[in-house]
Amino acid sequence: MEIILLEHVDKLGKMGDKVNVKNGYARNYLLPSKKALRATEANVAFYENKKAELEAHNKALLEEAGKKAEALKGYSAILIRQAAETGQLYGSVTIRDIAAAIKESGFDIERRCVFLERPIKDLGVYEVKLNLHPEVTQTILVNVARTDDDAKKQAKAFENN
Repeated sequence: MEIILLEHVDKLGKMGDKVNVKNGYARNYLLPSKKALRATEANVAFYENKKAELEAHNKALLEEAGKKAEALKGYSAILIRQAAETGQLYGSVTIRDIAAAIKESGFDIERRCVFLERPIKDLGVYEVKLNLHPEVTQTILVNVARTDDDAKKQAKAFENN
């Protein structure tokens, strides 16, 4: 299906690009989330009329994401969890846990912005990527420990490496 992108989409294209994608991807994700329009003549004309407005909106979102990225620079979240003597957690730390810890610190971050390849299942300090905007990312540290004292020790050890 040929579509017109209304915003930058990773690994697909920039705003205004006409791209071919699989029908399911377009129908189930891009169209419902208002990231794209079908590339019909009427929609092409609609996009051309709204192009300046869409670019201004995208620029505002980009600036807001840049401000959030600057505010989060050097941020470290501490998550206290129960763990076995070997350091393996009783459960895991997920995207939801990380997003909640960031929100508790006063930052307005949505859960979908947190990128974690797999849940954290061991104690330690981890680098977690935040996708604040398709063009803006920030890396934060997540310190998973049993107690606050352990978290401080782990943070010092991580800094020394």
